Amino acid sequence: MRHEKAEQMLVLARLLASSAEGLTLDEMASEMGVGRRTIERMRDGLARLFPQMDEISDGASKRFRIPGGLDSFFQSPTTDELNALGQTAANLEEAGMTGHARALRSLDKKVRAAMKPPVLRKVAPDLEALLQAELIAVQAGPRPIEDEQVMVKLREAICAMTAVQFHYQSAGKPAATRKVAPYGILFGRMNYLIGPEIGFDKIKSWRLDRMTQLELLTLPAPRPADFSLPKFANASFGFFHADPEDVVLRVLKEGADDFDKWRFHPDQTVEYQADGSAIVRFRASGMLELSWHLFSWQNKIQIIAPASLRALMQHELATAATHHQTAPPPPSQPASVH
Repeated sequence: MRHEKAEQMLVLARLLASSAEGLTLDEMASEMGVGRRTIERMRDGLARLFPQMDEISDGASKRFRIPGGLDSFFQSPTTDELNALGQTAANLEEAGMTGHARALRSLDKKVRAAMKPPVLRKVAPDLEALLQAELIAVQAGPRPIEDEQVMVKLREAICAMTAVQFHYQSAGKPAATRKVAPYGILFGRMNYLIGPEIGFDKIKSWRLDRMTQLELLTLPAPRPADFSLPKFANASFGFFHADPEDVVLRVLKEGADDFDKWRFHPDQTVEYQADGSAIVRFRASGMLELSWHLFSWQNKIQIIAPASLRALMQHELATAATHHQTAPPPPSQPASVH
């Protein structure tokens, strides 16, 4: 058996061992990216290797699983997997998501503690070298602050489907007490609680760093069955939600190479033109954030629709140009530098 076939069998064994309800043949084929006959042969091979494999009737189909998990011999993490875990923890810490970083570092310790000493000694030198040699560049922008106590309370409220109350400081407005139904949390350039204010239908984004005095309430606040956090997030180009608009952009031939590696929106459609350009269509709100992003494309893109987006882009450019036309006076000597 070739190495790649053995690796595929091990991947499938892990899938079946990690599934509580088991997988059908179609689900296995979809996960592995193979055809029906191939997955049947792989299932039969696993049944010989793992005689404890269960076959569970599920209506007209059958589900398969390997109960009790796999022996540690089959489960030792690779150097690449441990490196990815360590790098992700470091990146989250740098981004201000200290709670997530701490959880991943705790997981890393548990994984290493479960490894057999000879295996750990074998991967340790390469792992240390990779952790020191790889780095994801830090991007300029806001640094979200993750308050672990706030996160614990919000997650408790989401699981219990009860409302929360907090003092909220909106930009340029006095702080006000808000009661919100917590539907979910979005992480990104800033971290947001997603949900409507109690008594209202409109779902809003609430910045976590603007919350103080967070309390859990006993008021029931169940999330609607038809609410989808990914769908809500995709409705806006950024975090500012308004009435969605149909956006049509033309990426000119000069920007084709960059566009091949780019995505403006998860639901975008692309029509490639004979002249080498591409027409991109999607529906979203957040036109201000979109205009800021489109500036980075300079003269490689054209705004076809909506006209309001093109006007907004012109206004933002004119405002910036006017602001920078006159050179500012040199800064005075600071009393101290930190």
